[in-house]
Amino acid sequence: MLKFAGFILRLFTMFPHFNKHSKFYPIIVIYTFYVYALQYAFTAIIVLIGICVSYLKLKSINRICNLIWARGLFFLMGKRVHIEGKENYDRSKKYILVANHAGIYDIPAIMSVVPGVSWIGREYLIRIPGFGHLLRMNDYIPIEPGKPGRSWQSIKQAIANAKDGITVAIFPEGTRTLNGQLGTFKKGFIHILRATHLNILTVTLNGFYSLKPKIRFTIAPKGKLGIVIHPPIDNKKLLPTTDNEIIDVVKKTILSSYQGR
Repeated sequence: MLKFAGFILRLFTMFPHFNKHSKFYPIIVIYTFYVYALQYAFTAIIVLIGICVSYLKLKSINRICNLIWARGLFFLMGKRVHIEGKENYDRSKKYILVANHAGIYDIPAIMSVVPGVSWIGREYLIRIPGFGHLLRMNDYIPIEPGKPGRSWQSIKQAIANAKDGITVAIFPEGTRTLNGQLGTFKKGFIHILRATHLNILTVTLNGFYSLKPKIRFTIAPKGKLGIVIHPPIDNKKLLPTTDNEIIDVVKKTILSSYQGR
């Protein structure tokens, strides 16, 4: 069965991603539904296991589940994520991980390298029975868009997590790009930087906008996916500078390896 699935995926990857007027577009749609079906089923299994593990408070096993889920999603697409700069990530240290937000698969891409990160996300997810418990075990930080007071509470929670020795991951753009270019960086990560001793680990994600952008339903069968892990930026060197200067340094670092669309 796995050999057959692999054959189908290799067959689909022979076709480039054409527009809706292309004669190959129906094949792209079939490939997309095929991948989604596999991924949703796989995710459901991992979530059920994760919920059970979360109630048993087996955090190390939960982290393994996160890694299997993240890497499994790309396996089911027949994709390989190429990683550069592995030597810049020290597993024994914690960071403020800052990355560009290109597509729907950005989070699993980062978790395939750094499975034990604390993410900032929508508050309603934390209220889902069972799943909310799993998120809390993963040090999830809920945020309510449009409510500055609640947002500041989330920032303070991120600072607390960072002080507890947890890597906090954040997309400073706030949302996925609509055109493949980097958007305006918000200052949330700077509050965490100034309140902790953590260095910034900048990560550039390439190919994820072309794979599945926010504005498109279909998944591109072809295309190279890459993660570039840059050398950490020293917290002490950034603290004396202004917020805008910090943003400029971080953004330029991400752009130095960014391939855009």
